[in-house]
Amino acid sequence: MNGYGDSIEPPGAYRAAVDAGLPSGRQVELPGRGTSYVRDIPGPPGAPVVVLLHGLMATADLNWISAYAELARHFRVIALDQRGHGRGIRPRGRFHLEDCADDVAALADALEVQSFVPVGYSMGGPVAQLVWHRHPDRVAGLVLCATSTNFRPPRAVFAFEAMTVANLFVRITPPSLRWHIAERMIARRTRSSEWMQWAWSEFRRSDLVKLIEAAQALVRYSADDWIGDIDVPTAVVVTTEDRLVPPSLQQRLATGVPGARVLEIDGDHPVGVREPERFVPVLVEACLDVSGRT
Repeated sequence: MNGYGDSIEPPGAYRAAVDAGLPSGRQVELPGRGTSYVRDIPGPPGAPVVVLLHGLMATADLNWISAYAELARHFRVIALDQRGHGRGIRPRGRFHLEDCADDVAALADALEVQSFVPVGYSMGGPVAQLVWHRHPDRVAGLVLCATSTNFRPPRAVFAFEAMTVANLFVRITPPSLRWHIAERMIARRTRSSEWMQWAWSEFRRSDLVKLIEAAQALVRYSADDWIGDIDVPTAVVVTTEDRLVPPSLQQRLATGVPGARVLEIDGDHPVGVREPERFVPVLVEACLDVSGRT
């Protein structure tokens, strides 16, 4: 499985987005934190701001490329590669979700954005939640997609131990050999698809050690003690056939946030990539709903 479903051919809308080209991006220095790659699409004059936060092992482009144009019809759209991912910050220490949240606030400072709506997909959900928790004065609303307040299925202990072993293995393996092994395991079929070659090139920008640490951080994460304190307009996009983040956990997140609106998509976890023609309209609806209530 390549992470985008069993087919190695891209969905039509996704392929069209790649063919149409990406909006311009640049490296942005976050003082005292590092440098991250950012796409900043102006949108209409005076438009509210959304900050797109991608999922684990993705990049901003892999997660959101098909959504940039539609969101930019209504919003100023900012998307960054999160630390350890793509062209994001290369942390010297261990990966922490809290640092990702602080990166977002620092980016807003660098771009002179006072308030914004964090839009998180999967791992981006906890980051968005933590942005509100740590920087509540900056958050105008929240959009949380295919995500939860915790990622602790019954086999979480086994998963954590497996990732710990994987982390040790990756750390003692020379970088060039790491990618050789990863390519044999993950990317054997990329040569037969131009689009998958692009997706693989995006994935290869990441730091394998930090990706594993990010997965470990997700297993440890919980916002259950404070999720009910969220006091900004929130929309939760539930992927009802999700085999990675159970829909029951997503619904519990929605129930836990006062006044949250729930929008459902009949799809598995990567529906945002596999079926953007279905996902993007719901995403835009969720963002418009939240911005309309702020």
